[in-house]
Amino acid sequence: MKSPEPPLKEAINYYGHKPVESIENREAKRSPGARANKARELYFEAKSSASVEFPYWYTRRWEELEGEIPIVRRGEAMKAAFEHLTPVIYPGELLVMGKAAYLRGSYPMPWLSEAFFMAAEDKLYKEAMESGKLTADSFTTVGKGGGNVTQSSGNVISIAGKFGLRKEELPILMEVAKKWKDKSVDDIGHKYEQLVPGYKEKEALMRSVICMFDSGYTLPQGREVVNFYYPLQYGIDGIIRICEEGINETAGSPGMDRIYFYHAVILMLKGLQSWIRNHAEEARFLSSLEKDEKQKQEFDEIAGRLEWLSTSRPRNFHDALQMIWIFHTAVLNEDAISGLSPGRVGQVLYPYWKRDIENGTIDREKTLELLECMRIKFTEIDCFASMGVVGGVLSGNTFNNLCIGGLKKDGTQASNELEMLIMEAGITCDTPQPTLSLLYDEKLPEEFLMKGIECTKIGTGYPAWVNNQVAMEFLLSNYGHEGMQMEEARAWSIGGCLETSPGSWMPLELDGETCWIPGGSAPATSVGVHFLSLPKLLEVTLFDGLDMRSGERIFPSHGYALNSYDELWSAFKTYFHRAVHVLTLTNNIQHDAWRKISPSLVNSMLKPDCLKNGKDIGQMGSRYNTTFNVESCGTANLVNSLASLRKNVYDDKKYSLADFRNAILANFGFKTAQETGSYSLIDQVATEDYHNWKHIHKAGLDAPKFGNDDAYVDRIMADWENWFCTMTHEFRSLYDQPLYACQISVSTHGPMGAVTMASPDGRLSGTTFSDGSVSAYPGTDRNGPYALFESASCWDHSLSQNSQMNMKIHPSVVKGREGSRKFLELIRAYMRKGGFHVQFNIVDSRMLKEAQAEPDKFRSLLVRVAGFTQYWVELGKQIQDEVISRTEYEEL
Repeated sequence: MKSPEPPLKEAINYYGHKPVESIENREAKRSPGARANKARELYFEAKSSASVEFPYWYTRRWEELEGEIPIVRRGEAMKAAFEHLTPVIYPGELLVMGKAAYLRGSYPMPWLSEAFFMAAEDKLYKEAMESGKLTADSFTTVGKGGGNVTQSSGNVISIAGKFGLRKEELPILMEVAKKWKDKSVDDIGHKYEQLVPGYKEKEALMRSVICMFDSGYTLPQGREVVNFYYPLQYGIDGIIRICEEGINETAGSPGMDRIYFYHAVILMLKGLQSWIRNHAEEARFLSSLEKDEKQKQEFDEIAGRLEWLSTSRPRNFHDALQMIWIFHTAVLNEDAISGLSPGRVGQVLYPYWKRDIENGTIDREKTLELLECMRIKFTEIDCFASMGVVGGVLSGNTFNNLCIGGLKKDGTQASNELEMLIMEAGITCDTPQPTLSLLYDEKLPEEFLMKGIECTKIGTGYPAWVNNQVAMEFLLSNYGHEGMQMEEARAWSIGGCLETSPGSWMPLELDGETCWIPGGSAPATSVGVHFLSLPKLLEVTLFDGLDMRSGERIFPSHGYALNSYDELWSAFKTYFHRAVHVLTLTNNIQHDAWRKISPSLVNSMLKPDCLKNGKDIGQMGSRYNTTFNVESCGTANLVNSLASLRKNVYDDKKYSLADFRNAILANFGFKTAQETGSYSLIDQVATEDYHNWKHIHKAGLDAPKFGNDDAYVDRIMADWENWFCTMTHEFRSLYDQPLYACQISVSTHGPMGAVTMASPDGRLSGTTFSDGSVSAYPGTDRNGPYALFESASCWDHSLSQNSQMNMKIHPSVVKGREGSRKFLELIRAYMRKGGFHVQFNIVDSRMLKEAQAEPDKFRSLLVRVAGFTQYWVELGKQIQDEVISRTEYEEL
């Protein structure tokens, strides 16, 4: 029997007229210079590769120092690891050094967690599976193209579905990993988190993927902004002198814990100096072999620059750019980190650049070449983690967010010509990293904003447009009790993909003048309860505490009969509150284990006021410490589902709650996404039983949907946001600071949707959730972009660390100068309504369908996912399907 047609037939969701027959290309873009283009082609050929060099030397030295003060032991281990990293310099590079010896290299950190390195039959891996930690891996897809090593082949073993490891290194990895058994942050945290009352609920939450992952050992740092002030102002020798002075002042006195911190920082810095000098020696060696005079000169210049920077502060723009790259990479090497943002680099480096331009030692063409090379270096960064994290959260991205715009210390607009060149480099050398965020403020000049539009139009997805005023309101509210004032609120940046992160103004002295430069002044601003699945929690609420996919009981009965909408809402809030409570307690224990076993040294040394206080960031040494949050996923599906139940069950009484429960169990008469291999709603296949469920499915689909300026559903969104953003403050981090709401999906809406049954809004089992937090569910925003803006701004965005909106626009709509101005007015309209963030895919969806079918033809195609840009071929199918299904605006 032929299956009936499902209710949604259209292969692509459109708003406005349908596009012309031929696929529309993105607006013409410029090409990178020869140097950057060659480096990018080399990147395209490279594979994500794991090295055991750093963990081997780290662990070897760690074991030699049994009984040493833990933070000093950490400093010694890091020193040994940095000293033994193999230096690699590629011909043509103007900026050098990287995480590992491979172009796309990274390495496991078994002192954080050793379990997921093991083969499936290994006892350690099985123990991890039993504790529910790796469940998300089973429901995550990783992109099959590009640099991902998804399968073992020849002499290379695939780890976490992404990284290639040489077979001869596997025994070393296994031996090193086993030395951390029962000693890693993961194992120690797991040991003590079991003391938390209700711990079994925590494990059930992880197995059901209501919570995506633990943050204490997976990604303990990141989602923050680096502060480059100290190496720029003092140089490495100068920082060592600061530490030595700190030791002299405190040795033997009360508070002498400071001397151990200072001593550990000195050890780490001496390791960094060896690492830098080893690369200088490599450059000298390469120069001795080189026949080409130009390349020989470049190797000599690299050597001279690194030799200088191993001790001293930068002399010029090129030095300063190399210095910030060295320290950015050094932070990445001390932990498994995603979302380490360089911040407002164009403003940090502007004093050097302005001086060099004025004295004629650099020109704009050379500047652009250096900025293109910087983009390549950031794109090469990889983060080694489990498949659930790398694929299900990061989509292979590392979220190095470079911010432009905003305001200066005195409240005047902060854009400058170097930031214009940073955007130009983003146009000519379109790579995923660093992504750009434009801190929109009404004071920014039109020329600057139009440059941002030009950059967005080429289809890179960057810059994202972020509301400067809304962010400052959040910061003053969240950090005011720690002393933040308006002047310092202006120093903020985005940490990670979209985390509002506090900053400070630092006094850089250059040529006798004081230049106030912005930089991060808090540790990771997105650690805490990492991604709660709102539709899954509603599912568990409807089934009185049961996960119907697995049959496991997650919570005891909520005790509500659910005879009214108010009872349903109360039951949902009860379970949500319960989940946040137990996950906060266990997360605090994990992070306490992290700060004791693996304290930050590089990042701490950089952050004000750790050197002043003699404390690392784990001991609240930094200026601001209210940095733990509760992250959510699937907001639009939750709100739409509540609207459907309120409308169909409680208001119109068209169906009973039992009817919807049965329809959910039957998946509304459709095959599951796992059966069809397609993860968007529009591509699902009906079964022979569909006729039994088509009316209730249509009722769910026809119920009011968020994104259409419909007060019925928007009131539900406002109720949710006001409650969520307030209730998080009830919970305290291990620093005894209140938590706050964080609302980004990253890539979690793929694997979280995969484990969630059908939902009352008509979404089907296994299909991907809505992206972001104020994005409409694909195909349901039918009244145009301005109606979407009205819905999205129905609540105060400054109550939350962020909100996230993704939109897809056909290239023809914004073509030319007139299209650019119309595009900017669209963005302005949303910012003026109080929207926090909006980002765009400028693409013909048919091109994405073609690229999915023939990925080899689209190796360089970039798309915007959720706070980040990534090569299409490196995205998993769950996310590819979701991006294709987003509503494509054919008119504004």
